[in-house]
Order: sequence, then C-alpha cells, then structure tokens
Amino acid sequence: MSKATILEDIIAQKHREIAEGRARVSLSELEHMAAQVKDKREFIGSLRQRMLARQPAIIAEIKKASPSKGLIRADFDPVQIARQYEAAGATCLSVLTDRQFFQGCNDYLQQARAACGLPVIRKDFMIDPYQIAEAKALGADCVLLIVAALSAIQLSELAAYAGAVHIDVLVEVHDEAELETALATGFDLIGINNRNLHTFETNLDTTYRLARLTPPGKLLVTESGINSAEDVRQMIEHGIYGFLIGETFMRAAHPGDKLKELFTAHD
Repeated sequence: MSKATILEDIIAQKHREIAEGRARVSLSELEHMAAQVKDKREFIGSLRQRMLARQPAIIAEIKKASPSKGLIRADFDPVQIARQYEAAGATCLSVLTDRQFFQGCNDYLQQARAACGLPVIRKDFMIDPYQIAEAKALGADCVLLIVAALSAIQLSELAAYAGAVHIDVLVEVHDEAELETALATGFDLIGINNRNLHTFETNLDTTYRLARLTPPGKLLVTESGINSAEDVRQMIEHGIYGFLIGETFMRAAHPGDKLKELFTAHD
C-alpha cells in the first residue's frame, strides 16, 4: 500500500472532525445559526471590481503554520494582522481555520473579520455541507473548494449548497483536468494553486499555463509561491490581477509593510 499524501491525510482528518462536530451541533442547528448572520461582505464583487480596473486584487492570508514549513509565525495576532492588511490595501482576507495541519482555528476567522471591514474567506478543506454551514455561521463571506479534494459530484453539490446559503466560492485547481472540472461546474472565481498539494512543491508556470486555457470573463487568482515584486510584475504582464498570498507576508516582521512592498509599484 502506498504512503498517504499530505492531502489524503488532511481529508481523513476532516472526516473525523465533521463527525465530532455533528455530535455536538446538528446541521439544522448550524443552518439556523447561519441564517441569523446578516453582515454579508462582497468577496467576489470586491475582487471583480479591482480586476476589471486592471488593479491588483489581493487576498491577504492569515496563517500560523503549514504542513510543509511548520510554524511560520510565532508572533501571531489575527486582529493586528487583519488591521495591517486592510491599512496596506488588501482587497480581502483569507483565514486558515484548520487546526491539526495549519494551527488555525475558527476563532481566528471571527477575530480577524471583526477587526476590519474586509470580506473574508474561510480557508479550510471543505468536503461536506456541514463545513459550509459552519463557515456561514462563523461569519465567513466565502469558502474554498479544492477540486483535488473532491469528486466532480461532490464539487457540484457543495457549490449548490454554498449558493443556497448565500456564501461565495473560490474554487481551486492545480492542473488542466481540474480546471476543466471547475469550468464545467460553472465557477466564476478560480484560484490556480502553484503548489502541488501532494508534494507541496511550487511552480509559477502553473498559473501561466492554466490561465491560457481559461475562457475570458472568469476571475483568476494565483495562489502560492508569490515571493517578490518581480513575481507580481510577471503575473500582471501575463494578465493575472488576482493574488492570494500568505507565507511571504506571514514571515515578514510587519505583514502590511510586506504587502505594500510587493504591490505599491503596481497599484
């Protein structure tokens, strides 16, 4: 039997977490809590506005650790980081809520969102409607659906559920087959992850390659491996205006200053 990849380990853990969650709070209870949340911020709308103006649309990520790099930021304060990002010109926030592999938690999302006016995506590994209802109840404005972690049927069902509870979706792809699946499902906001989720290696050519295969009118976000102003310049030259950046900002002494350093010349 082959050794499980990091992604497979994460998905197995998610199944356990969902079972534990359902034992504490039922889906119907979560849905009732989600229905009480009225403060919807425009995640896709905010990104679209920037991209159509040919301005960088930055999803700035708040994350403490990762499976491949371990602890990224010991001095971790979601409230201060969210405020820095907003002041530096971020369009949206991404907050990691996975506990076991990224040292995240649901509280970080709520704290970060309450500290600023930016729309927030819950960055986690979504495999069940329960997690989407939970994201909505937490106040998230968007959820991540990773094609590599889902069957085509699961992807379609989760997208439909997200629509029913009025939460935006960022769909993430890594290769041509996954892009084809995402396009067939009808998503508008497509994240191209330059990191292979099985090996965790990054290559920016992934974005350039898949962008050429994406029809006009879709909103593209490049994810992972953006480390410098030169990387940003190259992406913009290729017509990519959406960016999701975490580790580069998180490793900086002042994440907001790092954001400005990468994007000031392009704004």
